[in-house]
Amino acid sequence: MKKILVTGGNGQLGSELKVIAETTDSCKFTFIDIADLDLTDIDAVTVYFTKYKFDYIVNCAAYTAVDKAEEEPELASRLNAELPGILARAAKAQGATILHISTDFVFEGDQPTPLLEEDKAKPVSVYGKTKLAGEKAIAQECQEHFIIRTSWLYSSFGNNFVKTILRLAEVKEKLGIVYDQVGTPTYARDLAEVIIKIIYTESTSYGLYHYSNEGVASWYDFALAICDLFELRTEVSPILAIEYPLPAKRPSFSVMNKYRIKQTFDLTIAHWRVSLIACKNDMIAN
Repeated sequence: MKKILVTGGNGQLGSELKVIAETTDSCKFTFIDIADLDLTDIDAVTVYFTKYKFDYIVNCAAYTAVDKAEEEPELASRLNAELPGILARAAKAQGATILHISTDFVFEGDQPTPLLEEDKAKPVSVYGKTKLAGEKAIAQECQEHFIIRTSWLYSSFGNNFVKTILRLAEVKEKLGIVYDQVGTPTYARDLAEVIIKIIYTESTSYGLYHYSNEGVASWYDFALAICDLFELRTEVSPILAIEYPLPAKRPSFSVMNKYRIKQTFDLTIAHWRVSLIACKNDMIAN
């Protein structure tokens, strides 16, 4: 029976992995979060891995407050850059495989065609820079690794864009949403299922992969679809990013090419609108 550690167990992706884990008894999952282990305490993390052994380490833990990272670069670096390296060293020492979640924010976003894994990463925010540093640390420390870059993650769990739009729609008659930043929404449940498939197949096709749902959208398109699907009466209008300035710069185009992961793991990926419906159904069910 494979022993699988999931860090960031109470986050969106970690919570979705919990849902899947409850349906199987072929693997033993351990989920940890800040209440179980302070991942900013490097000594505590090191001690933890001298006590417990795993076959897979799935790192969902991250500093994801993109704008706040501009004010807290050291904390962002500790979680996004240093911690992945520590986990990768622990994985190597145990003979384990590490599976790490990264982001489309490692790209500048000035390329108008879907991004390949080998395209040059050039992050424009502290968050993006620290996540890229984490990728490099893992690749350097542990050969047996999977790094999955994803984008615009949402779920029925945690805080995300879908939840934000639903909350704002309750108190605002009109919303202005940026339309000149383009990417692909990704349902965390879909990504969790891909992670489980990689583990269950015991794949050794290590390396860097891009994963999101299919299709393309601006934040405005995404917000409009949410309002339509949930039958919200709020008026949604498109605005330019310059009209809604934020501390951290975002990629203007971060649509990722998913050919490599689809071919390697024989995946059929749902369109983001289809997965948004699945998320709504899950929210209603729970």
